[in-house]
Amino acid sequence: MKVFFNQLFDYNFYCNKKLIEECNKLENVSEKSISLFSHILNAHHIWNARILGKPAEYEAWQVHPIKDWGDIHYENQRSSFEITTNADDFEERIDYENSEGRLFTNTLQDILFHIINHSTHHRSQISMDFRSNDLEPIPLDFIFYKR
Repeated sequence: MKVFFNQLFDYNFYCNKKLIEECNKLENVSEKSISLFSHILNAHHIWNARILGKPAEYEAWQVHPIKDWGDIHYENQRSSFEITTNADDFEERIDYENSEGRLFTNTLQDILFHIINHSTHHRSQISMDFRSNDLEPIPLDFIFYKR
């Protein structure tokens, strides 16, 4: 399970890094894409904090300047690898409070998979936003990463 999640987080890191590099090259990035990518970073951070039992430093929809994305992304990745490396039981139940203050419990593996899936979902929205702004989306399919 560790190998599986490390590979998924490596793929996630690759995709986010490509998107950060592309946005750094662009003269104008839409507010929608900035908001969505900031949300990807924030949600990843929030879920890591929940797993580790720490307070989150960011709000779910807090917007970050593009110049800060790389540092936040790197820290998210480092934290996720620390979690997966130190995990003894991916079926471990994690209790957490959602953004509305409701209490939930999910397994560690479900939360880790959610982080990856959530990021993929919003990167797809960013790709659509790129297209609507006459920009070519970056090909980020898993199979391209594996080639």
